[in-house]
Amino acid sequence: MRLTDQIHGFIWQSMTSNNCNTYLIDDGVRILIDPGHMHHFDHVQTGLTDIGLEAGDIDLVICTHAHGDHIEASQVFAPLPALLTMHEIDWQMVKAMKQQLRGRQREGMDGIVPDFLLMEGDLKVRNLDLVIIHCPGHSPGSISVYWPDRKALFTGDLIFRDGIGRTDLPQGNGRQLKDSIERVSGLDVELLMSGHGEVVSGKDAVIENFDRVASHWLQFV
Repeated sequence: MRLTDQIHGFIWQSMTSNNCNTYLIDDGVRILIDPGHMHHFDHVQTGLTDIGLEAGDIDLVICTHAHGDHIEASQVFAPLPALLTMHEIDWQMVKAMKQQLRGRQREGMDGIVPDFLLMEGDLKVRNLDLVIIHCPGHSPGSISVYWPDRKALFTGDLIFRDGIGRTDLPQGNGRQLKDSIERVSGLDVELLMSGHGEVVSGKDAVIENFDRVASHWLQFV
């Protein structure tokens, strides 16, 4: 799905199998955000093929957090030129939990090794200026990726259309999730792209979504 001239969304729509939405920034550099589960990577591959690309054309893979449904398929890029990155805190979580994750997930995490680690702040990738925002709550090292020039926000599992990320997974924290949502709600955003569900498009719609989430959900976190 073409969301803008520079952003494509490979939106997961199955109601019976869990996987995340994957997004592609294509603007002088190709950045894939959240490649998803390994056994569902054909969904992303099909999306890339439809726009004349393949996995080898990707320059950078950013994982918004280290849960399997967002990060497993980053192993596809291990032998390819693409670099892999995530927040340093979630990488520490992965290393600490590798044995447990291997037992619970189909492909495990052994093939995942970041090329560099993210911290909060500006991230320049060639001609592209992004902002990494540390958004703990769903996981301790969750991030949102903000593209100020396009007023685009990739939220991972922080906030969805009419919903919020879970906090009952290991190291989840409701208070932190609420604080993180309130923090990003002040950004100038016209396109909100979450890890699951529908994209929220238009500044007014984004503001209304933050307001609905605040009134319907945050009081219970």
